Amino acid sequence: MTYCLAIHVNKGIVFASDSRTNAGVDYVASHSKMRTFIFPDKRSIYILTAGSLATSQAVINRIESDLNDKDASFNLLKANYLHEIADYVGELSQAQQAKHDIAMKNSSMSAESSFIVGGQIKGQSCAIFNVYPQGNYIKASPETPYLQIGENKYGKPILDRVVALNTSLEDAARCALVSLDSTIRSNISVGPPIELAIHTNNDFEAPYQTSFTANSPMYKSLQKQWNEGLKRAFKRLPRFDWEKPSS
Repeated sequence: MTYCLAIHVNKGIVFASDSRTNAGVDYVASHSKMRTFIFPDKRSIYILTAGSLATSQAVINRIESDLNDKDASFNLLKANYLHEIADYVGELSQAQQAKHDIAMKNSSMSAESSFIVGGQIKGQSCAIFNVYPQGNYIKASPETPYLQIGENKYGKPILDRVVALNTSLEDAARCALVSLDSTIRSNISVGPPIELAIHTNNDFEAPYQTSFTANSPMYKSLQKQWNEGLKRAFKRLPRFDWEKPSS
């Protein structure tokens, strides 16, 4: 399992993901779940993956090979709209799942993968899409300007309480880190390094992109201040009637 999210605000998009692929008593592995495709002055495309690593790697490999194939019927540069790229990723995912479906029918493993596809094509607005294992997709809305894939339940409450369209990119990025940290604390199958990318509207050069290990100073400080802030807020909650001193 893994956890990835994207937050679309007025000034751009924040993408964040963990890197854990396996978790058990004696085996933990990690692999990047974020892939960026930057075409200067043309378009910036970001893809986050959750689910079967074999399927998601095969999809990314096909995307890369189509970009290098001048005879490919479709690739990231030939898309006129972002939703066409979401369709494309869904079709590639379905094809890979079908390829491995027979081999996995008699096992407990699943070939299903989910994707977040987002970014911007020059001359158009930013957008993010959640591409389901079935190949269909949804687009984030102004009412719910974020998308999650993977182990999403632990990191959702802060997104619901904090994120809005007018949230700054920096606050959205901090919110994404807290959302991931909350999930890491509650689920062993999600873990660092955490990858973070920020796409600013109409900026088609290299995005701000970084990663945080469990010992990164900024990440440790964020953890500490969030935990202490929660405890302070909890202690200030209203008292029950029976706790109040009698007059």
